[in-house]
Amino acid sequence: MFPLQSTIGRLGAQPSRLAIRSVLLRSSTRTNLLVRNRLHYHSFIMPLLPSQFIQFIHLNSSRQLNKLTILSSKRLISMFPKMIGKIIKAPAYLGGAMAATGSYIAYKVEQTTNYTMDKFGQLHDLSNSMKDKINQWLPGVDVSQQQSNNSGNNGGNNNPDGSVPGATILGALTDDEKRDSKRTADDNDEDDDEDDMEKEDTTQDEMLNLTKQMIEIRSILNKVDSSSAHLTLPSIVVIGSQSSGKSSVLESIVGKEFLPKGSNMVTRRPIELTLVNTPNSSEITADFPSQRLYNIKDFNDVKRLLMELNMAVPSTEAVSEDPIQLTIKSSRVPDLSLVDLPGYIQIEAADQPLELKSKIQQLCEKYLKAPNIILAISAADVDLANSSALRAAKAADPAGLRTIGVITKLDLVTPNVASSLLNNKRYPLKMGYVGVITKAPRKFNEGGSLNLFDDANNRSSTSPLGNIFGKKHSISDNESQLDSNSPLGLQQIHSYQFEKHYFKENKRIFSNCEVSTKKLREKLINILEISMSNALEPTSTIIQQELDDTSYLFKVEFNDRQLTPKSYLLNNIDVLKLSIKEFQEKFTRNELKSILKADLDQKVLDILAQRYWKDNNLPELSTQLNNETEMLYWHKKLELASSGLTKIGIGRLSTVLVTNSILKELQNILDETQLRNHDLIKDLVNNTAINVLNTKYYSTADQVENCIKPFKYEIDLEDRDWSLARTHSIKLIREELAQCEGQFNTIKNSVGSKKLNRVMTYLENDGSSQKETLGMSKILLERGGEAIFLKKRTQVLNFRLKMLKNKCYSSSEKDRCPEVFLNAVNEKLTSTAVLFLNVELLSDFFYNFPIELDKKLGTLNNEQIEMFAKEDPKVARHIELQKRKELLELALQKIDSILVFKRSYKNLGKR
Repeated sequence: MFPLQSTIGRLGAQPSRLAIRSVLLRSSTRTNLLVRNRLHYHSFIMPLLPSQFIQFIHLNSSRQLNKLTILSSKRLISMFPKMIGKIIKAPAYLGGAMAATGSYIAYKVEQTTNYTMDKFGQLHDLSNSMKDKINQWLPGVDVSQQQSNNSGNNGGNNNPDGSVPGATILGALTDDEKRDSKRTADDNDEDDDEDDMEKEDTTQDEMLNLTKQMIEIRSILNKVDSSSAHLTLPSIVVIGSQSSGKSSVLESIVGKEFLPKGSNMVTRRPIELTLVNTPNSSEITADFPSQRLYNIKDFNDVKRLLMELNMAVPSTEAVSEDPIQLTIKSSRVPDLSLVDLPGYIQIEAADQPLELKSKIQQLCEKYLKAPNIILAISAADVDLANSSALRAAKAADPAGLRTIGVITKLDLVTPNVASSLLNNKRYPLKMGYVGVITKAPRKFNEGGSLNLFDDANNRSSTSPLGNIFGKKHSISDNESQLDSNSPLGLQQIHSYQFEKHYFKENKRIFSNCEVSTKKLREKLINILEISMSNALEPTSTIIQQELDDTSYLFKVEFNDRQLTPKSYLLNNIDVLKLSIKEFQEKFTRNELKSILKADLDQKVLDILAQRYWKDNNLPELSTQLNNETEMLYWHKKLELASSGLTKIGIGRLSTVLVTNSILKELQNILDETQLRNHDLIKDLVNNTAINVLNTKYYSTADQVENCIKPFKYEIDLEDRDWSLARTHSIKLIREELAQCEGQFNTIKNSVGSKKLNRVMTYLENDGSSQKETLGMSKILLERGGEAIFLKKRTQVLNFRLKMLKNKCYSSSEKDRCPEVFLNAVNEKLTSTAVLFLNVELLSDFFYNFPIELDKKLGTLNNEQIEMFAKEDPKVARHIELQKRKELLELALQKIDSILVFKRSYKNLGKR
């Protein structure tokens, strides 16, 4: 056993089975070896004679004696160090024994003290219950008041009749205990119950912030399908009647007053409230994702926006299932996902629809379905049997497994009644009840002392609770304890201070209850985390099924082709730029000249019609002009006609023509591309083109006008110019003649040849006095007048066409041939204007337009680009299906990572 003990001593006080097994094996092996050696030795010994045997014995005895002497001396020497070590260790052993004895005595003292305090607490509760019962039996007698009077009048010993009431005896027995426990509780509260409302919420640090991650997953699933009851994670649904303090509970959790309040049912839509804890952030901000409003710091604006979004529901409908999404970020809020529903009503108002009550119930039933957690808000001054929230929660959750009861307005009832409500067994809930006070009384806000149940008949300090503070707490005192730049609302600060002092003064009564807003926050965090965690695996299965279906559709419809709104936009813009490049190649100087020449040709025809073709002296031009008066007359007329053409503002006119032509052609290009279905980009392209053209509009117009200025005073024509102008003039006259004849034939066919001749004859003879007798209508007379005009114009055009063909061979006959001269001037103006239009306007436009278009497109945000892409139904389907697939993959990836962490965490716990 010696080797075994030494080995065990080396291994420690608790050797393992393997160590013991190895030591035993070595010991047994050594023993067997000794036995074998001994047997081996005796098997070869020789037999001895008696004399030899005696001599052998004597010799061995002397040797053994010497060995024993040496061995004993060695053992004696080896004992001295051991004895010295034990002597040195003796004080340490003695000190350890004394320390253990002291610890045991302290433990017993502490245990005895706790037992005594528990007994005193039970006795105190018994005395309070006795007082309440006596007050109920004798409603006209106040026991505490009676006790005070007895103490003052009789020295605290006897009543006037010499008897001592039982309640007074119980109160006297617990006076010292109450003073001691109150002093101890005050000391503990001063240390432990500091103003934690200004501290950052650190509850999210547990379990690697799984709640925040699961809330992110829930937000992702809402983006996939917000109407799905299965494709989601649990949320906390807040229900209650309109006067239960539902909004105040939410505001106390957030620490800001932001929910709209009013008498005309201001909550008409569900409010999906997401609280996000942002560590190291000193600000509290709000976001409205659906309205694309972010980083709102003024919560008055938040309240206003919520009011506007709720009031947008018509009064005829009263409620809507379309939720309002609100996200609040702060370092002082926990990670929670809440849904605020419209409050239950008992009866519809006169201006409300008759089905309002049933609509609210149907809306609430939609959100109360599993796996959501129900937060049933009830007021303490209303019997729980009449609680609308508990009734709805009972219908949706009969077993009460996922319902949390919240009792508000506890300060409106006695603490004992409040405690009984929180611990009631008549309406049991698996998750229990939490009591809160979300609004401080008006007197507390005004800085005065607070006497509960202070009315006209009971204003003394000996009320059931008396002055719960014992001193006055003013607003300034409360504010001085908090930072002046606190992001919390003043109302929330006062409510928090009142709630803290109320539960502090009644700590004994609420010792077995869950009370305070802080406790409610912690409970909601834990329950939401557990509920979401339990729903991860079934939700993961549903997401996997949805992902498989979506992937199949994406493969069948779009062949797994990736398409983003930005790539779709850039592809279409590239096609547009390519078309504009082709347009630039086609829009040459000749094309530009033809556009301008066509418009100026019409101006020439208008001048000829106004100054020549209506002149009754026009036949004079067919003969040789010998009279100076006639020559001067037609020469001045030609100068006026030429001046009218050169001074119409060729620079501005030609610039407008070119810009309008470019914009029109650009519109045609847009109509030929996929951009024709996207009004947003069409407007952006057109506005960009207009801006680029406007930058050169005035300078180009001025340049063209300055270049044609010499033609306003003198025009030199060569024979070649005259010949080309004569040919072009004949062409124009023929086209005008053909139009007149065609229009005349149209009128003749519509009216009739005979009737038209009769009307024309009547009008030519000026038979206005016979209009009624002939039965001609006003329209018929108008058609007849047009036919006469066209007939005369046709005659004039035929006359001028013959003149141009037979004469007008040189510029010396320009007075007799104004058509040729004006066309020659037109050609000069057009050629000069085109030269500068091409250099100043077109070149600049085709160079700067793509650059400016890229700049404009760069200013579009992602939402505008996505809106542009979704204007096309097919593209919208492609993007939505692809986005759904990506969101499902992201949600599944996050869930899988959390599940892996949970499994590893459980395995670590088992170890």
